[in-house]
Amino acid sequence: MLSSPDLSFSRNLPLVVFSQLGELLQQMAHAVETAALVLTEAILSRIRVPVEWERQRFTLVVSERFSALMVGEQEQENRLWEEIIPLNQVVDNYTDSSLHTRLTFDAEAIASFISKLRDLFGCDSDTYQHLEHYRQILKPNDATLQSQFSLLLLEYLLPQPGGELATPTLANVPEIYSCQPVEDALKKQISQERLLNQVTTKIRKSLDLSVIMTTAIAQVREFLELDRLVIYKFESSRVNNYNPLYPRMQDLQKYGGCIVYEARATDTIPSILHYQEKSCFAKNSPCWEKYRQGFTLVVDDIEKTYALEECLLDFLRQSQVKAMLAAPIMFEDKLWGLLIAHQCYSPHQWTESEKSLLNSIAEQLAIAIHQSELMRSLTQEKQTLEQRVIERTMALRDALLAAEAASRLRNEFLATISHELLTPLTYVIGMSSTLLRWPLGELSQRQRDYLQTIHDSGEHLLDMINDILDLSQIEAGKAVLNIAEFSLVKIAENTIESLLDKAQTEQISLKLDLQIDPSRDRFTADVGRVEQVLWNLLTNAIKFTPEGGNVTLRLWVEDETAIFQIEDTGIGISETQIPLLFEKFQQLDTPYRRRYEGTGLGLALTKQLVELHRGRIEVESTVGIGSIFTVWIPSQPMRVLSAEC
Repeated sequence: MLSSPDLSFSRNLPLVVFSQLGELLQQMAHAVETAALVLTEAILSRIRVPVEWERQRFTLVVSERFSALMVGEQEQENRLWEEIIPLNQVVDNYTDSSLHTRLTFDAEAIASFISKLRDLFGCDSDTYQHLEHYRQILKPNDATLQSQFSLLLLEYLLPQPGGELATPTLANVPEIYSCQPVEDALKKQISQERLLNQVTTKIRKSLDLSVIMTTAIAQVREFLELDRLVIYKFESSRVNNYNPLYPRMQDLQKYGGCIVYEARATDTIPSILHYQEKSCFAKNSPCWEKYRQGFTLVVDDIEKTYALEECLLDFLRQSQVKAMLAAPIMFEDKLWGLLIAHQCYSPHQWTESEKSLLNSIAEQLAIAIHQSELMRSLTQEKQTLEQRVIERTMALRDALLAAEAASRLRNEFLATISHELLTPLTYVIGMSSTLLRWPLGELSQRQRDYLQTIHDSGEHLLDMINDILDLSQIEAGKAVLNIAEFSLVKIAENTIESLLDKAQTEQISLKLDLQIDPSRDRFTADVGRVEQVLWNLLTNAIKFTPEGGNVTLRLWVEDETAIFQIEDTGIGISETQIPLLFEKFQQLDTPYRRRYEGTGLGLALTKQLVELHRGRIEVESTVGIGSIFTVWIPSQPMRVLSAEC
């Protein structure tokens, strides 16, 4: 019943009647000569709203000559049923839901509603400014226009014979409690689950993000019978150049984006693939933050939703979009992009099942993106490691070549210098030896002592030069083994005999312990090198054994291998210094160091000669007790073997 002369009222109306009254108000707005603002609850679809606004429908008309506001709120007893059949799912233009409807033309009431609506949008948004503008131009309605609308309104509100309002007939409405809607819903749910399973399987089987995206949007577009389905990606969220220093969401408007994947029903629908973002999107930056929080944009009619966004509305019209549904694609808690569904020929009331499916597909695409990013990271890390290995290998090769070149130059230098020293040294040794053999009467004892010192120093220098030459040849790979058959007992006896005078001079007992079967006395090796090994080890033992000590050479054969063991009762060496024994120019770091002459080349050369025979040498030594050197030299085939460095 009317509560005022302006026909403002408050009563329960069926949803169909509410919708018809809304269309009546919109027709009235179009009839006004001046520009009129027409808004419905569709404008709220792109923002998050308080709970009290979620169940509210409204139609707002604002102009300088005519303004009206109709608000409908769902009755409490109908809300449970709407969980099964939402308000936007109407069967043959009919639903059993009713709305508590209020219609007013009062300027103050309309201004108050606009203020509340305005505050839902950020004060920095264009929508806020537009609503504030229309709130300020509100005036009492023109009497003529008010009368015209009152006549139209009476046609809907006057009771028909029987006392009921004019409402659509129920004759053709299907039984509301039929099982068919439930069965259809279950079938659709099963189909959606099957589609999700197909997309998930594709993601598990493929690592190609492009193939996954293209296949998924093609299948979803066909299933939902969409005109167009696209994926919008922010430039700063590209997977292949993902930046962990991602900008804050409030600064996202500074960064562009584009459509990277697209599926269309027909070629007559214009393509927006690779579309670059326009400036009008930057002003809508608060929407990006809502997307990041999981907000899904539902636009049934772009003309109603974007009535106050001219830039966006123009773009959507140019792209032939009538309705759209956008779900966020989140990657590592950041907004990677949007999965956007378009209906291009007419407005479309999106259902909860369509919204749910699009969100589920967006989540699966986010998994695919994460999977692709992991694979990209692994591939990049592998390439980095491979590059590092290559660089390190090249560096080691260069270092090795440089070391080999330096070693070769050093050996060549030492060999050259040594050869140059041999000639004058030979003269020194020869002449001093000749002078020493002269009759005693022609040389004084002091002169003879000086000559002996010169001769001994020359001999020592000659031994050192020969050692250097041998080491240089072996390290340069130029040394060869002259293999021949010989008697092990004989070379052992000869070596002992040649060192016997030196041992007696030092008051050291030099012994030979032969533990070899005479039938196995024949051996093949480089006899000169074997004698040199024995000589170096025995002279080393004699040199570091105090007076009254013992030096023993022990010899036996095992499995075609000759084993020489030199045991002394000398000063010994600590375990920490044993590894240094066979290094070049290394000497014992003991109180005896200054007492004994030597360059530290003897044992180094000995080890090289043993290894040249493919043998080995080991040492056991204790400080103050003595040392035991054991050498294994296998029998060699009867041929000349080249040395190997």
